[in-house]
Amino acid sequence: EIKKLIHQVDKARAGQLSFDDFVQVIYSKLSEKDCKEEIMKAFKLFDNDQTGKITFENLQQIAEDLGEGLTDEEVSEMINEADLDGDGSVDQDEFYRIMKKTSLY
Repeated sequence: EIKKLIHQVDKARAGQLSFDDFVQVIYSKLSEKDCKEEIMKAFKLFDNDQTGKITFENLQQIAEDLGEGLTDEEVSEMINEADLDGDGSVDQDEFYRIMKKTSLY
């Protein structure tokens, strides 16, 4: 299902996701109803080691699992875009803020 969503978003068929594409994929899976709850469910999917943060390693693993060819630089850019406190990871509040900022919630 996730691969299908990525294929729909990857208009250039580059096999890579920009941060905006990434947000589009997440947004397409979230309904307006129960917005925060749905965003937190999405967060938990990315926080696959249950540390309470989405790390470089989390995103790298997800990209690998999906067969996406993201470079280390692209993964870092995705983290840096949402990392407001500069700790190198994305916590729940940062994830929620970036999802609200870049979507129609």
